Parts: sequence; C-alpha cells; structure tokens
Amino acid sequence: MEGLNQFLPFILIFAIMYFFMIRPQMRKQKQEKKFAEELKKGSKVVTRSGIHAKIVDINEADNTCIIETMSGKLKVEKSAISMDLSQKLNAPEKK
Repeated sequence: MEGLNQFLPFILIFAIMYFFMIRPQMRKQKQEKKFAEELKKGSKVVTRSGIHAKIVDINEADNTCIIETMSGKLKVEKSAISMDLSQKLNAPEKK
C-alpha cells in the first residue's frame, strides 16, 4: 500500500497532463488530417505562411496540391495549408 501512495502523485500528474495536453493535441491532429483529406479543387485556402490561393489540382500520390495565387501556381504539401484560416475564409457570411 505504501508503494502505491508514493507513486500516486506521479500518476495524478501524468493523468492531468494527458487530459489537458496530450488528448487535445491528438484531437486537433485528427481534425487537421480530416481537413486535408477533404480538400477539393476550387477551394479557397490560406497556407501557414499566409499565402491566399485557390486549389487547382490535388495529387494524392505524394500528398501535395497545386495552388494558384495572383502571381502564378505553386506546388505545396497539403500539411502546409492552415485549417483554421482556411475555414474562416470559406465560412458563410452571417446576415
């Protein structure tokens, strides 16, 4: 019983870290993966570096997409597209 009492604070600290740090991060990763899988041609997106563009083509083989900006076309990784900013950009306007 004493052995359990000695490790109880460490177990509680790990449980708190899991529920407040690790679990939300895993949930966000799942959402971002789902967002990247649902990208389609014609979607307006914002990259993590702040480039506003429209998706022209998607290549599932190497997990990239070609985006068109005002100055031309760029090939970027799907993971370089910001989920939060792109969703705000495509959100329907409230009246």
